[in-house]
Amino acid sequence: MGDSSVIDPAAIISHKFPETTYTYNERDTALYALGVGACLRDALDDKELKYVYHQDGQQSIQVLPTFAALFSLGITSKIAQLPGMVYDPRLLLHGQQYIEIYKPLPSSGCIQNKVSVSGLHDKGKATILECEIVSYEKDTGELLCMNRSAVYLRGAGGFSKSSLPYSYSKYPSNQNLAFKIPKSQPFAVFEDCTQPSQALLYRLSGDYNPLHSDPMVAEIAGFSRPILHGLCTLGFAVRAIIRCICRGDQNLIKSISGRFLLHVYPGETLITEMWLEGLRVVYQLKVKERNRAVLSGFADLSHLSSSL
Repeated sequence: MGDSSVIDPAAIISHKFPETTYTYNERDTALYALGVGACLRDALDDKELKYVYHQDGQQSIQVLPTFAALFSLGITSKIAQLPGMVYDPRLLLHGQQYIEIYKPLPSSGCIQNKVSVSGLHDKGKATILECEIVSYEKDTGELLCMNRSAVYLRGAGGFSKSSLPYSYSKYPSNQNLAFKIPKSQPFAVFEDCTQPSQALLYRLSGDYNPLHSDPMVAEIAGFSRPILHGLCTLGFAVRAIIRCICRGDQNLIKSISGRFLLHVYPGETLITEMWLEGLRVVYQLKVKERNRAVLSGFADLSHLSSSL
């Protein structure tokens, strides 16, 4: 555990990250779709086959909106480079992901990413750090999407210089991200099953954290076996929303929020419960075998499907 007394909030929030690029092709988008369960139960599924195959060629395949989360990969290494930020990387937890989609993602491209610190909160025994990644098409400069990742740094809190805990947010008055799981019956429920090899497939999209593949690392972290990536679970939930609420039209998704509550073991059954509140879909994802909620959040839509 690092000495939290040397944490420098001013240095952290004012840090200028170098811009980075992310290049991908149709193979990457198809591999990602398979990694989050597309066509898992039915290889002929016309609502999902479009993410992995198109009769006019791979350049015509569609892209799931959660593919945008891959543009934020590597954020933990950037956090490690922050001046004035001291923490134990083994105690880092991914707490929340928020994504805004400004235009449908192309099946291939070169993306320019601009990263900044958008939040820093002293929680006493931990620190919550929020990083924002704004992504553009490199050739045209056109804005594509934005990710905001919140990480929980255990053991790195207690750096406030006054009795009032330090808290900085780039969007202090933004209430649009608040949601509550309704007590009413869900508007829709979708059950999906992950495969025992799900994490091994998803990691090929770029998240090679051994927690998701190495039994010894998982055991040291306190798990009986490797766990599924949180962003993979988010992909399963948003696929359910696209299928049940958007009637297969992924381009209705404007924004996505996911709060990671508990781990998922590959091979477990996922049940996504969805409530429709105007143009917002509030959702909760549970593991059937343990009857535990593992993910909750919302997706905002541009409009409702005409078939609803």
